[in-house]
Amino acid sequence: MKHIVVVGAGNIGSAISWMLAVTGDYRITVADRAVEQLSNVPTHERIDTEVVDITDRLSLQALLKDKFAVLSAAPFHLTAGIAEAAVAVGTHYLDLTEDVESTRKVKKLAETSDVALIPQCGLAPGFISIVAADLAARFDKLDSVRMRVGALPQYPSNALNYNLTWSTDGLINEYIEPCEAIVEGRLTAVPALEEREEFSLDGVTYEAFNTSGGLGTLAATLEGKVRTMNYRTIRYPGHVAIMKALLNDLNLRNRRDVLKDLFENALPATMQDVVIVFVTVCGTRNGRFMQETYANKVYASPISGRMMSAIQITTAAGICTVLDLLTDGKLPLRGFIRQEDVALDAFLSNRFGQHYVPRDGLAKVG
Repeated sequence: MKHIVVVGAGNIGSAISWMLAVTGDYRITVADRAVEQLSNVPTHERIDTEVVDITDRLSLQALLKDKFAVLSAAPFHLTAGIAEAAVAVGTHYLDLTEDVESTRKVKKLAETSDVALIPQCGLAPGFISIVAADLAARFDKLDSVRMRVGALPQYPSNALNYNLTWSTDGLINEYIEPCEAIVEGRLTAVPALEEREEFSLDGVTYEAFNTSGGLGTLAATLEGKVRTMNYRTIRYPGHVAIMKALLNDLNLRNRRDVLKDLFENALPATMQDVVIVFVTVCGTRNGRFMQETYANKVYASPISGRMMSAIQITTAAGICTVLDLLTDGKLPLRGFIRQEDVALDAFLSNRFGQHYVPRDGLAKVG
């Protein structure tokens, strides 16, 4: 039985610990500096909790020593420190961060590491990079890769058409930081909340716009190999206009603490959500210009008797699948591992990855 540390006892950390514990193959220690957060961790014979200040390097190293891996579900600004502690004591490291700078630091650490460092193991970046890489590999020559993901309430009831489903700090970071994109074959930065578009899926209209971090390492992997590649977050129409007013007109981009307080006290959380994954790749195959699309929706549902939101399921399933593949020797045990290094077939056939398989069969590809 592998002993795993999960850092962060929020909604995602709790979901990860539950998914791993019920398999019987892992023992989990969930660590957080907030006692009240730890009180929300599921009760299970294979789950322990520990109060640890993650910013205390020595305490963190003591926690991680002799563990197989640490899974970071902590805020993005703490991930690099967790990775450093993991490398120092020889513990494999996985995270969920969408923060570009944090991932660069992790990649640098991996250059001299004796363990595996696997960032961006969630939904976006994460699973969407695995899907996009799989579709891209089917073409002789790539033209465009368009990646779209949204975690949305099933029943929107406010002007933003949104409920909190994810880390507030992570959400704000995605809305403010510059976004990577490939334009005419070159990796470049584009502004967040711009390049709005509309599309329909299953009769519902959505808007999508630039947000930071969703491309993950796939941007550098495909630079020079594709003409256009971008990532955009999906929302219901009207959301981005209000966000621009808050961030730009009211200057809340420079007062993140105020914006976070507004979100957490005015926008209710919801367990009734849906995650949309929509990837379209165009290119040439056998001399013909072709398109392939992956479209999938994941809904909230019970997992081993515990109700989970769609964002909990998709995010936790992503990092748990990668951990399983690492444990089974299907991924390298040393160095920097990209999400696009994970085969889609291997992911979806995994016991955790199967949460991404639609109940009515395969996702739409065509």
